[in-house]
Amino acid sequence: MPNFLQQTLIHRDEHFIVINKPAGLLSVPGKGDLSDCVINRLLVEEPNALLIHRLDRDTSGILVFALNKAAQSHISKQFQNRQTDKQYHALVSGHLTGEGSVDVPVNYDPTRPPLHIADPAYHKPALTHWQAVEQFEINNQPVTRVKLTPITGRSHQLRVHMQYLGHAIVGDELYADEQSCQLMPRLCLHAEQLSFFHPVTGDKLNFFCPAPF
Repeated sequence: MPNFLQQTLIHRDEHFIVINKPAGLLSVPGKGDLSDCVINRLLVEEPNALLIHRLDRDTSGILVFALNKAAQSHISKQFQNRQTDKQYHALVSGHLTGEGSVDVPVNYDPTRPPLHIADPAYHKPALTHWQAVEQFEINNQPVTRVKLTPITGRSHQLRVHMQYLGHAIVGDELYADEQSCQLMPRLCLHAEQLSFFHPVTGDKLNFFCPAPF
């Protein structure tokens, strides 16, 4: 797709680019004929783009791609070593107040792909901090705007943890009930803020991209 980079770009220097990924688009190619994805669109306009991390297909928000191998290695290690700070913005079903944490492992459920489940017996920890921001209603259904801070980065972690709390993310076709799915035309989960260290200067960088819902 022409001009994809121009339409989504948040920041660019000679070492990396930061974009605002649209909801509904894979980060990398999927199985079968699912070749339309962020990295393939970027490569058309920026042949040096290299993957660092990814977001679920239906999650929007901040995504970083390196422009050389050294930057890819440096920033990837920050993700692996949890030196990055990530914050997500979500709408969840029901009224939730205050703040708290969900500290329950998330495991893939091979009987129901691509679902994951909260599994206390699983050996890899998963930790999410949450903070309620405001309560309101959509079509007379109570919802809450929340900030979510994942400390670990398991697949579907935020979606499973909110379901575990009893407040599934609005529009989540995998983990929310039908009523919550129909409130919005998309998964209401957005990677709003990301901090990491510049791979060359070492400066701490902070990128912010407000949620579109």
